[in-house]
Order: sequence, then C-alpha cells, then structure tokens
Amino acid sequence: MLPCIGPSALMKMEKKLSLLGRTSHKEPAQAAALCIRRKAGKLEVFLITSRDTGRWVLPKGWMMANKSPAETALTESWEEAGVIGQVKNTPIGHYSYDKVLSPGQVHLCHVDVFVVKVDRLAARFPEKGQRRRKWMRVSKAAKAVAEPQLAELLRTLPKLKNLP
Repeated sequence: MLPCIGPSALMKMEKKLSLLGRTSHKEPAQAAALCIRRKAGKLEVFLITSRDTGRWVLPKGWMMANKSPAETALTESWEEAGVIGQVKNTPIGHYSYDKVLSPGQVHLCHVDVFVVKVDRLAARFPEKGQRRRKWMRVSKAAKAVAEPQLAELLRTLPKLKNLP
C-alpha cells in the first residue's frame, strides 16, 4: 500500500526525481559543504546529523535555482548548521549515496563537495534543534560517516596542500 501524501509533498518529490533524472557526473543533484577549521594546528571537520536517521553527514542539499553549486553548499551549511564562512568555488571531490525519497523509492544521488572555511558558528539558524553538530578530527570524521566515498575523501584531506 502506498503512503498518502499531500500535493506539496508530491511536488517536492517530483522536483527531486526531475533533478535525479538529469543528474550526471558533471551535473550533481546535490552540493555539500565540507566545513573545516584548524585547531592547535590540526585540521577539523564540522559534521551534522541527518534529520531522518541521525547519521553523521556533511551539510548538503538539492541544487538551488539562481545559485551556483558552491553557493548552494554555503547556503545549506548556514541553514542546516549555522556556518558562517567562505566557500571555494571549485569542488574538492564528489561522492554518491542512496537517497531515500519515500518508502520504496531509493535513487543514487551524486554530490559535489565544496570546502567552506568556517569563520564562526551562529547560535541561531533555520534548522537549530533539528540536528546535532560537532567538530571532529579528520580521522574520526572519516569513521563517523556512512558513505564509503565520503569517508575516503575525508581521509585524503591531510594530504592536500591548498586547504585554508
């Protein structure tokens, strides 16, 4: 039996399916913010929990009209985690994961990842109270995330020389 959903939820699902239908490696469906800082000379990553499962993830979201992928990532980091910072316009990498759109509807979702140098964290932001947020050392963050490609991307961070 299919769940009963209202017109608003149906329109959102149709938009997501439309984005997924035209997704390719060059046109990701989502943009993620890899929020970083250095503390005592060590690189740290800022993770949040997903609203549905509580797993550790990067702030991310569907591409936004009239915004570049980097701007989308920065906007999502503000809305979901209260991050105020500067985003690099070139993605540092990408990963894929299974996005559950509704019961029984799972699609492979491609995500481009953009580095955000965090200047500060806001105490109040749109999704405050809906998620937990935490700074983690890179090695701990790589173990905390469920997506293997994202974990691998996190493990490569200490080797990169162009990080803020």
